[in-house]
Amino acid sequence: MIIRFDKYQGAGNDFLILDNREEKYSSLTTAQIHFLCNRNKGVGADGLILIHTDNSSDFRMQYFNSDGKESTLCGNGGRCAVAFAKDKKITSNNIIFNASDGLHSAFYKNSIEVKIEMKEVNEFSKVGDGFIADTGSPHYVCLVDDVQAVNVEEEGSAIRYSEAFMPEGINVNFVEKVDATHYNIRTYERGVEGETLACGTGAVAAALALHYMKQSEGEKNLNLSALGGDLNVSFKVEDGKYHQIFLKGPAKFVFSGAIEL
Repeated sequence: MIIRFDKYQGAGNDFLILDNREEKYSSLTTAQIHFLCNRNKGVGADGLILIHTDNSSDFRMQYFNSDGKESTLCGNGGRCAVAFAKDKKITSNNIIFNASDGLHSAFYKNSIEVKIEMKEVNEFSKVGDGFIADTGSPHYVCLVDDVQAVNVEEEGSAIRYSEAFMPEGINVNFVEKVDATHYNIRTYERGVEGETLACGTGAVAAALALHYMKQSEGEKNLNLSALGGDLNVSFKVEDGKYHQIFLKGPAKFVFSGAIEL
C-alpha cells in the first residue's frame, strides 16, 4: 500500500494527515500507524490524522497517537486539520468539523493564526498537587516555580501511570507563572509516552485550571509558551461554567510525501 501524506505542525506538535475521503486508508492497523509515526523507521510524528467526509460538518477528524491507537481530541491536531482542509480547498475560512467529542467551529486566518472552539468545561477536581480538567482529553495541571527544572519525562510518567489514573492514564502539564496573562508550559502526553513540544488540549486545560485556581487574577485571555511555540487560550465564564473557549496558534504545512507499507 502506498500512503500519501501531508505533514503539518502546530507550535512544534507535528502530525501526518491523510485524506481518507475516498476511504483509501481505513484499513490501516495500529502497527502500521505506529510505524508511520516512528521517527527512526517511519516518517515521524506525534500523531496521525485521517480526514473523513461527514454529513453534519465540513469533515470529520479521526486522531491516532504515535503509539498507533485511536485517541481523544487533539487540539493542535484539530488546528492542523483545519489548515489542511483549507489548503486542500475542502473548506473555506469558516469551518465546522467533527471530532471524537463532537462538533467544533474553527476559523482559518493564515498559517500563523488558526483557532478552534473547544467544548465547554464545567468540572475540575483536585488530585495531589494538581487539578484535573477534561478539554476533549483528560489533563492533569500542576503549577511549578521553574518549569525548566522539571524532569518532564520522569515526573510526567510517574503521574501518567499512577494508580489514581489507571487504566487509561492522563496527560500531564507543568506550568510556570510569568504574569497574570503569560505562562510557560511543558507537557507529557500519553500515547506519545514522552514530552511533546506543545499540546493544545493541555494548554486549554492549563488556562482554565489557572483561572479556576485564581492564579490568572481573573484574566480570560492567556498566552502559554510551550517549547515549540506560543498558544493563546480565551474563554468566558458564567455560573462557574467555562464556555466559548478558543485555542489559537500557528498551524503550518511542512511537506508532502509518500511511503510504501
